[in-house]
Amino acid sequence: MPIYTKKGDRGETGLPGGRRLPKTDPVIEALGTIDELNASLGLIENKNLQNIQRDLLNIGAFIAGSRIKLKLGYRVRWLEKEIDKMTALMPPLSNFILPSGPIHLMRAIARRAERRVVGLQNDKIIMNSQILIYLNRLSDYLFTLARFENWKNGITEKVWTPTI
Repeated sequence: MPIYTKKGDRGETGLPGGRRLPKTDPVIEALGTIDELNASLGLIENKNLQNIQRDLLNIGAFIAGSRIKLKLGYRVRWLEKEIDKMTALMPPLSNFILPSGPIHLMRAIARRAERRVVGLQNDKIIMNSQILIYLNRLSDYLFTLARFENWKNGITEKVWTPTI
């Protein structure tokens, strides 16, 4: 079976249940950004990031219309515990820093995914899920992980100083 269906050739894409939306629809924008985040996480071979990729696939399926049971509360708590563990080992952050390394890019994509999901405010099911909390905490986790990996590898953080 070929990967192409030609059904999207007119600027629409299909969702579960046969619903078709323009590729510029906010739902498709949110799904595309979550997919982009997921793909970026795959750049680094890491069990924790692979578990997050699974979370993102579940979130995407939920947003697309599959009414799977999202159980993100324990995943949010896991992210928070990981953030706390890494933070306790590193020097405290007292300045803005220049982003350095691929994990900072992943963090920026996570923030965009969060903004795209916030744009779906009319969908009460999505807004009442824990998706926004998860995405917000995920970006915090990725920020902390980026700092931690740089610190662990002896890469000095570059402090941002205003040029004005």
